Amino acid sequence: MQIIILLLLTSGGDPGIIPRNPHPPEIDDCDISSLSTDWAGSQSSATGLPLTKNVTINGIVVKVKYCQTCMLYRPPRCSHCSICNNCVERFDHHCPWVGQCIGKRNYRYFFMFVSSTTLLCLYVLVLCLINVKSVMDKNNCSVWKAVEKSPISGILIIYTFVVCWFVGGLTTFHLYLIATNQTTYENFRYQYDRKMNPYNLGCIRNFKEVFCAKIPNSRNNFRAIAKIDSYASIDVSSYLGQTISSEMPNRAFDTETGKRQTVDADEFEDIRSQVGSFGGLERCGTQRHDWDQRSNWDILPCDIGNEPCVKHREKINVEH
Repeated sequence: MQIIILLLLTSGGDPGIIPRNPHPPEIDDCDISSLSTDWAGSQSSATGLPLTKNVTINGIVVKVKYCQTCMLYRPPRCSHCSICNNCVERFDHHCPWVGQCIGKRNYRYFFMFVSSTTLLCLYVLVLCLINVKSVMDKNNCSVWKAVEKSPISGILIIYTFVVCWFVGGLTTFHLYLIATNQTTYENFRYQYDRKMNPYNLGCIRNFKEVFCAKIPNSRNNFRAIAKIDSYASIDVSSYLGQTISSEMPNRAFDTETGKRQTVDADEFEDIRSQVGSFGGLERCGTQRHDWDQRSNWDILPCDIGNEPCVKHREKINVEH
């Protein structure tokens, strides 16, 4: 039961996701003194912001990177998960077995889950071995005969022995990471043996930081209503060079849902009245031209906007 609860806490909680910014930060908001010396040649092509900044941790300068997806400078030890597509604080790794990133807020539960699973496998393995030994003593038979009499014990011995190699090795590896205050991501990417680890506080303090420190509150409100931004809009703001009233709300075509937003009847009447007030405009299909019933060669000058057309019309009527 304890292992199931730890699994739910690991997979169902927020690992430490940093909310995305709606807009990239301004260059003025960035501390110029903290920018990397080579930032002029490493600017983001989209925002013009430097890709790295320098921060000092325990007297050691550490570079933090700009995330173009989340539009923020990642805090130290933060990384962007390519699977979850989020920046996670103190990113350790993405665990496919629990279907969740392992970060600052759930690393403690993850380690307790793995270590508890290791202890459970060892416990079951020992009990099964004791059971097989008791069957051997009771029936005065060999190991294989005892396994035949208790096949479940034999299956569990093989299963727990194999699983112990995986979860036991994982537990041992993370004990080493906790003792040296590293993450799995840092251990594979950086070689702290060749340089000083700025996060190492000593073995005892490192264990206290993982198991005794207060877990920070989540930065996200997962119960909030999601806001959908329209990526493109078609403004009904001008028609044939003349601007419609700016007080009218803009109507957009939502490219995400593929549907045009509705226009109220009152707003439609306002648009039609303003469009109809333009000089020389006629609504299509509302007026029937006389030359529709004549041949294409009998178009009068008045049909194309010339004034002297009465005499021409009378002349054609006399000829017919």
